[in-house]
Amino acid sequence: MTRPAARGGSRASADRLARLLNLVPYLLARPGIELAEAAGDLGVTERQLREDLELLWVCGLPGYGPGDLIDMAFDGDRVTITYDAGIDRPLRLTPDEALALVVALRMLAEMPGVTNREAVERALAKIEHAAGDLVAAPVEVRLPADTHRVEQLRTAVESGRALRITYYTAARDETTDRVVDPLRMLMVGGRAYVEAWCRRAEAVRLFRADRIDAVAELDERAAVPPQARPHDLTEGVFRPSPDLPLITLRIGRGERWLTEYYPCERIEAGGGDHWLVSLRVTDLGWARRFVLGLGPDVTVVAPAELAEQVRAAAVAALDAYASPPPAAPPAARGRAGHAAGGVPGRPGGDRRHAVGWPPW
Repeated sequence: MTRPAARGGSRASADRLARLLNLVPYLLARPGIELAEAAGDLGVTERQLREDLELLWVCGLPGYGPGDLIDMAFDGDRVTITYDAGIDRPLRLTPDEALALVVALRMLAEMPGVTNREAVERALAKIEHAAGDLVAAPVEVRLPADTHRVEQLRTAVESGRALRITYYTAARDETTDRVVDPLRMLMVGGRAYVEAWCRRAEAVRLFRADRIDAVAELDERAAVPPQARPHDLTEGVFRPSPDLPLITLRIGRGERWLTEYYPCERIEAGGGDHWLVSLRVTDLGWARRFVLGLGPDVTVVAPAELAEQVRAAAVAALDAYASPPPAAPPAARGRAGHAAGGVPGRPGGDRRHAVGWPPW
């Protein structure tokens, strides 16, 4: 079993869903239409249309047995829908669906980087008016983030001034001070980012809002150089490239979720229930912490340097447990626990040591 990394998978799935929803009423209005003619009208190849029809065979109503699934009849190269499972009827919002739509629009209105907020507000007003009593109570949405920090960054970006930030870089597990010239605020994968020209790196960088420990607006205006270009984020924040390190892991059945969550270059069936998974990372330091955060059913196959780093870190951790440090005075223990946020030995709280993606 081998497959390339999925690129644009979410967009392709959404396009196909829209095509399938349009396909049933289209065929209902044209019983016995030739597949070639239908493919031309729908703007797809005949092969893609046949694949869509094969998928429709297993779509339908709950129960998913005879009489529940969409059915069709073929006569040579002609097709007729014989049971539509109700897709021909106009859709009406249920109370739960209306509420979900209102919540989604309110969340969109609160997202940083939304350039046409007025259009979102107008759409929201129309939906709430049309839904009427379906949405019985006012809805307030708060994004799962440091709202104060996001609002502070948004205001600073709109002011057009340079910023001095203290930023935690997960890939290197270090905190640095930087002066940046903001380009824009945006939301990707449910996280807020500020995209800016970093004077330290002399390049455009994305800074996650929840990893900015401090921010100060400078008196000088932002000076973005002409060569600075915003990132193309249509395929996500992290974009694997051949120049990045490639790691290979042997994973068991319980860790197969990795292949759905991370962009993998290669997936092969190994011995028993194990798979061999290859993926790109920004550096081996991040990969070491990533592997250490996984369960015991993951083994590093390559590169050997990463395997040795993981082994050494695991041995050091076991040695630390075997030789506990001398007990500190009660007052000192209290201060240490408070400084670590209640997690002894982990300054700064769990966020600094948690495994996360994208790897930077």
